[in-house]
Amino acid sequence: MSKTTIDYIDIKEIMGMLPHRYPFLLVDRVDEIEPGKSIKAYKNVTMNEPFFQGHFPGLPVMPGVLIVEALAQAGGIIVLSTDDIDTEDKVFLFTGINKLKFRRPVVPGDKLVLEVNEVRRKMNIWKMKCVATVDGEVAAQGEVSAAIVDKGAI
Repeated sequence: MSKTTIDYIDIKEIMGMLPHRYPFLLVDRVDEIEPGKSIKAYKNVTMNEPFFQGHFPGLPVMPGVLIVEALAQAGGIIVLSTDDIDTEDKVFLFTGINKLKFRRPVVPGDKLVLEVNEVRRKMNIWKMKCVATVDGEVAAQGEVSAAIVDKGAI
């Protein structure tokens, strides 16, 4: 992919970039991306998500850790869309979560908008500022970091 802003990435292309699959692929579509810099993507939250069976019966709430995972996956798409990184036989793994706050619950029927930007890179470590919103209200915000590592090293 080029370094210019891209307007749309569909689920097939996302699946070509990320190793995640159902039920753990948490990005449905990318609306806008500037490779290596920023992304705006989303996850449609539906009642048929497997985690709602136990979190919580009768009061379905998306687990916060999955909101963070969705943000990290969006961040992974930013990194994996850059031209200057060899991603063959590599995987993008969490290295940290910082200053993360949850502001509102995410429930079935919500469109969880994932925005990641202010990407900083030092060697193979990427740090990103993230915010997840629903209808313009902040659901979660903070920072995540991840590293690109050889699959064989895991």
